[in-house]
Amino acid sequence: MTKKHEKEEGTGRRHGGRYIYEELRRQILTLQLKHGEQLDEISLATTFGLSRSPVRDAMARLVSEGLVTILPNRTAIVTPFEIEEFPNYITALDLVQRAVTRLAALHRNDEDMANIEAANDAYMEMVYKGDFSAMTERNKEFHLAIAAAARNGYLAKYYDKLLSEGQRIQHLQFDFMTRQDAPSKLGRDHDELIAAIKSGDADLADARAHEHTMLFQNRFLTFMQRNLLKDMALNF
Repeated sequence: MTKKHEKEEGTGRRHGGRYIYEELRRQILTLQLKHGEQLDEISLATTFGLSRSPVRDAMARLVSEGLVTILPNRTAIVTPFEIEEFPNYITALDLVQRAVTRLAALHRNDEDMANIEAANDAYMEMVYKGDFSAMTERNKEFHLAIAAAARNGYLAKYYDKLLSEGQRIQHLQFDFMTRQDAPSKLGRDHDELIAAIKSGDADLADARAHEHTMLFQNRFLTFMQRNLLKDMALNF
């Protein structure tokens, strides 16, 4: 094999791996692939028409994001979401979201604010279109724009992982959310966060971030109590 062919093959594997990653990630976040569902490397390679190498690369990336779990017997599964772990998830999200938003208020510049507001405009566009899959992606991008303004890569990396898990939770309750809240109400969730960051008031930004987390928690618990756990007591 010539060096040119080796280079082309390597490039194809990278592009193939990226496509597999993006497609599996989309299916996991939109619940097409269910929590706990097994992911077979050979079957996936056949499905995507590629070798096992790009599949393995894609799976490794999904594992690093917490969306796929490798069991002791080496079986790969979609990481389960345990309802009992929801309080711990909310605690982690609240702490990181508050820290990121507080730091953004202290360190943001005009370019950061333009990026945050543009990301929110993109989110609002998907809200009014009713494109929920794109809406959760744009929502994540909005929060990561805030994280970029915070100037802390460690927090941003962990925040990214928490937001991805939040996308799966949002997809569980999509129909319920759209019945409960008009698009205009869903879209206003970010306004106070943006205003607090723009003001440079770190304490206010912290408080608004906490309120935002509690709104997310309360929507999910209301959904669970009314739809899935009518006979189960939830203590959060």
